[in-house]
Amino acid sequence: MTMMRIAVTGGIAAGKSTVVNHLRSLGAFVIDYDVLSREVVKPGGYVFQQIVSIFGENVVLNDGSLNREFIAKHVFGYSDESCANRKKLELLIHPAIYDCAKLLESKYESEYISKISKENRNVLDSINSVIVHDIPLLAQVIDSIPFSFDHIITVEAPQEIRVKRMISERNMTEDQALARINSQLPSKMRKNIADFVVDSTKPMESMLNSVDNTLKSWLCDANNKSAEMTKLGK
Repeated sequence: MTMMRIAVTGGIAAGKSTVVNHLRSLGAFVIDYDVLSREVVKPGGYVFQQIVSIFGENVVLNDGSLNREFIAKHVFGYSDESCANRKKLELLIHPAIYDCAKLLESKYESEYISKISKENRNVLDSINSVIVHDIPLLAQVIDSIPFSFDHIITVEAPQEIRVKRMISERNMTEDQALARINSQLPSKMRKNIADFVVDSTKPMESMLNSVDNTLKSWLCDANNKSAEMTKLGK
């Protein structure tokens, strides 16, 4: 059985979540790396303990959870120390996230295969056979992430729009918003690895229609290729 694995990425506040939630509503299985990043740092675990060893006891709140605001102040900045702290955190958290993603993907694929007929197991028969990896920082980790993707989507918007969104929707200051944007690679790097670029400044209906049409095209191509391989006995 071949599943279609798609990665969705995008700059902060560019509209990635809107596209991912749309794909989820259509029936795709979504692996949210932001959710996994919170899962792997739960109190008491190995990653949690290592974070405390890096940042000290001030990184723990009174309820025993991580002080994310404290961490943000020490990793989203322009200083060499902030960059070094961010690198340490990524080297610690990313492998744990990948392990979780592998388990989720394997479990879903097994459940999906068990539900379909043997005759259809070589066919990407619907959106349900699509696994979406929601990865905000894909461009940063594209060379080290232990997954290969059939297609990559990036969701983009101009910097000034993203800053306005973070100020109005996330209660950030302009400096905080710019620091978050500058901690990520520029949009050019995301576009370079993507098959499809979603312009989130377009009207919502138009934007999502473009996603739907692209996905349908990918599924059709994959099915045609599968049918050809079957004819050739491969």
